Amino acid sequence: MDAAEFRRRGKEMVDLIADYLENIEQRPVYPDVEPGYLRSLIPEEAPEEPDTYEDVVKDIERVIMPGVTHWHSPYFYAYFPTANSFPAMLADMLSGAIGCIGFSWAASPACTELETVMMDWLGKMLKLPEDFIAGTHGQGGGVIQGTASEATLVALLAARSRAVRMILASDPQRPETGITSKLVAYSSDQAHCSVERAGMIAGVRMKKIPTEQSDKYAVQGETLRRMIQEDKAAGLIPFYVRTEHTHPLLQYSGNAEKIWMHIDAAYAGSSFICPEFRPLLNGIEFADSFNFNPHKWLLVNFDCSTMWVRKRSDLIGAFKMDPLYLKHDHQESGRYFYTDNSLFRSLKMWFVFRMYGLKGLQDYIRKHVELAKEFESLVRADQRFEISADVVLGLVCFRLKGSNEVNETLLKRINNGRKIHLVPCQLSGQFVLRFAVCARTTESRHIREAWRLITQLAEEVMQELPH
Repeated sequence: MDAAEFRRRGKEMVDLIADYLENIEQRPVYPDVEPGYLRSLIPEEAPEEPDTYEDVVKDIERVIMPGVTHWHSPYFYAYFPTANSFPAMLADMLSGAIGCIGFSWAASPACTELETVMMDWLGKMLKLPEDFIAGTHGQGGGVIQGTASEATLVALLAARSRAVRMILASDPQRPETGITSKLVAYSSDQAHCSVERAGMIAGVRMKKIPTEQSDKYAVQGETLRRMIQEDKAAGLIPFYVRTEHTHPLLQYSGNAEKIWMHIDAAYAGSSFICPEFRPLLNGIEFADSFNFNPHKWLLVNFDCSTMWVRKRSDLIGAFKMDPLYLKHDHQESGRYFYTDNSLFRSLKMWFVFRMYGLKGLQDYIRKHVELAKEFESLVRADQRFEISADVVLGLVCFRLKGSNEVNETLLKRINNGRKIHLVPCQLSGQFVLRFAVCARTTESRHIREAWRLITQLAEEVMQELPH
């Protein structure tokens, strides 16, 4: 393919993408295929001679689309939003074309500098403390990770490195293995499984902090304090706390114990650009690191997980490598502290922030919250159902009053119909249905259509129950 054909095919692909997104709600949201469906549709080996572009495009509908779960359908309410916008897609095209790998400032200055500035822009939208903004006199700054799971692991490894350095500074003769074997980290029992996996990778024990429904499943400072004191008395070394909530930790500052505090707001973080939701981040002043995913709810296509640290030196100390081929004249310039992981993902942020503006992004968040509140009101108006957790943002946790088995049956009926798609969670031993407002194009009519279907299927399920 030469440049002339690329121009032609590129325009065709833009049309294909636009047609797909404009007509996505006409497709079943969930695929009707069995595992292994695709292998029989394509050859066992790559072609010896090149296929034509026309043949490849024809196979998109024949091979790929039958197995696609349409995350951007307004009838997709599973998991969490995955961001999608036309400005971000255009920026992705440009990023792919430039194709630089920014593992140092010298490798591509614009790549490094735009990421630093975009992280400052976003940090200011969130009203983060100045300690986290690179373009100030603070010692911190932001860096883009691939996912919140990566950010959790990066923070954990940095915290481990800092803890070991601090202990060795006061006790140089102590063997490092004797330190790491006693390190203990903490996370909410509601946390994503990636947190436990991060502990396995880092080789440290990860303890779950129990939460209660009466506390809205938030970590309580007193519970954390008690666990830390018990572990210290047992000869362990508490060094890291990861939580989704901040204000309960106002009761207990990890700074006093020199424990790394990592705040993970993977989904909710986007809402903090709205003044009415910013109080959810109160307590950030106690954190050593903070992360959320613009690629979930801020119209920046995957991947773009933004992470800030209070002290750049903590990350540098944990990960810095200085081989000769990465040295350059400006490497001590101060605020550009990340290496080995910088792609041109910041272009997506730059396009989206400029073409939507802060007000446009706030309007988008607020619309999703309003739609979730609308669904909540429909649930509360039906005496057969109950709300299982406070509806704060764009997620509604609800269930049929009754057994877990009844709710499992209802969810299976919903997803087998392939008109809407939901997934479950478990809260206090109860099987709960999650309804997350996800797609950029979701409107009130989609919410009401989804509720009509849910209530219709609920009626069928309840009629089948023994009387």
